[in-house]
Amino acid sequence: MANYPQLDDCSGVWTLKEVNDAVMGGYWRNVGLKGIVAGGTTDNNTPINTIQQISMGSTGDASDFGDLTENKKLATFFSSINRGVAAGGENPSTSNVVCYFQFASAGNAADFGDLISAQRMLGSCSNSTRGLTAGGDSPGDINIINYVTIASTGNQLDFGDLTVARDSLSGLSSPTRGVFAGGEPANTVIDFVTLATLGNATDFGDLTTASSLQNGNSGASSSTIGIFGQGSAINMDKIVIASQGNAIDYGDLSVSRNNVSAMSNSHKAIFAGGNNSSASNVMDFVLINVGGTATDFGDLASGVNRHMGGSQAHGGLNEGYQGTRLAPTGNTGRAIFAGGEVPGVSNYISFFNINVLSNSADFGDLTRAVKNTGCASSSTRVVWAAGYTAPTSSNVIDYVELNTTGNAADFGDSTLARNNLAGCGNQTRGLFAGGIGGSPEGNQNIIDYVTIGSVGNAADFGDLSAAKQGVGGLANSTRGVFFGGSAYINVMEYVTIASTGDVTDFGDLSAARERLAGFSSSTRGVMSGGATNSPASDTPMNVIDYITIGSTGNATDFGDLTTARLSHSATGTNTRGVSIMGLAPANSNVIDYVTIASTGDAADFGDSNQAGGYSRAGSDAHGGLQA
Repeated sequence: MANYPQLDDCSGVWTLKEVNDAVMGGYWRNVGLKGIVAGGTTDNNTPINTIQQISMGSTGDASDFGDLTENKKLATFFSSINRGVAAGGENPSTSNVVCYFQFASAGNAADFGDLISAQRMLGSCSNSTRGLTAGGDSPGDINIINYVTIASTGNQLDFGDLTVARDSLSGLSSPTRGVFAGGEPANTVIDFVTLATLGNATDFGDLTTASSLQNGNSGASSSTIGIFGQGSAINMDKIVIASQGNAIDYGDLSVSRNNVSAMSNSHKAIFAGGNNSSASNVMDFVLINVGGTATDFGDLASGVNRHMGGSQAHGGLNEGYQGTRLAPTGNTGRAIFAGGEVPGVSNYISFFNINVLSNSADFGDLTRAVKNTGCASSSTRVVWAAGYTAPTSSNVIDYVELNTTGNAADFGDSTLARNNLAGCGNQTRGLFAGGIGGSPEGNQNIIDYVTIGSVGNAADFGDLSAAKQGVGGLANSTRGVFFGGSAYINVMEYVTIASTGDVTDFGDLSAARERLAGFSSSTRGVMSGGATNSPASDTPMNVIDYITIGSTGNATDFGDLTTARLSHSATGTNTRGVSIMGLAPANSNVIDYVTIASTGDAADFGDSNQAGGYSRAGSDAHGGLQA
């Protein structure tokens, strides 16, 4: 096994497999995940040069790091994993000074170079190579975007222009894209640039309100999700960085204040300091993929206002690379299944580790007793949409975080109350297709989708080829496949998950059936069990089929389940698929498994802590999450 690279000796070529093995194995180097709060004022007027630090891996109070090269307020901050850079500000006149420090060693900052012009109230963002500043007051609002190469020293260079001249704007980034939002005069503008190129910003969408982002450091992000602290308001806005569109309300700070600074790793967004009648020492945080009301993190060493903040692990630095990913939780390969009829309609959630032959255990409860939902999961979250909540169909969507145990929370609503639908998805999107519902009640052809990492209502995706219920679903990272359904059909059809639109024909199952289940690797989809109408309606089947997801064509026989059953659930990892419970025709607690890359009959895995059918399952390692 290769040794992990040292930060002071990163020579050599690493394969993606080696990187993945190192990250998931827990021996990829972790550099401490420091967050920084610097400069500002303690009396809302006089600039200071203090740098405070926190460890973002756990909650707690800030401690002293060192000093900036000058006292400054209304400055901005950007960073790589190794180096933090502070630029511009007011001292007491507008400054062009840029200084830097190394995260690895506490101490005072050193001179980096100069801004193109003296500026204050700038926005900023960065990836591991470039740091950008945007807008500001010079004096008067400007639209200029400039950049430096963070690993070097020297003066700024021209990058391009914002779509609107403004100051006090906020910035955040993914590894490829920088995003700027809001500012003075109060506006809702969000625009973006591609960090690796030079050029003008492009319109992204709008914030939820025109309340100004009073400080250029109130943006935090993972590599996919951006959160803006809404200036003088208490609320937070959320965007998906790789897309374009308007922000959505994502939650509230624990204490209303303006001029907050923000920092993040791939897991947490932390908001620090600000002004709440006086300089505040409050730090609060949210989980980036959850949102909601912020929770207390700890206290700054002293309250600060008009300051700057950032980290060595923000969204502009690749997750899973150079210490920005969370340490492994031990839950990779976790399966979670929920709801069903056992024999009454149930709210149970159960789980087990797919990699270890075992029985399932209790996880928590759904927000409602429900069966026949649609289910989709990312590597961190499982979502259950719609379903049957006696005596009627439901439009409720629930979710849980995979690496915890506990009860589900409300996610939003599906586009239509229905049940007996299919679910599938990738790391970003969950898709839910078909079902029975509406008024008057009937089979449905709709497909709707959610962004799994957010919360909110589902949106229309497109249509199946026909209205049907009892459909199965599976996916790789790019394609979702729906198969079977009422009344005992052999149709398979697919969609491209990242787009929207109607299905395209894929091919035929080996046997026409409904109420079947599916799982997948990154290349192969497997369909198990189901009900046929021969010799009688709802005759359980033991058939297992497989397809190559990236192509089209008819399914091929894989083998047989250990027991014939229908209305079961299924999920898996990239290597192993499990079929869980079901009706055989009596309630079954059987869990069996196959190795996806091979063919052959299923083997016994263990027993469910429930016996019944109509539950739905997801996992943190299925084929839709594999590149």
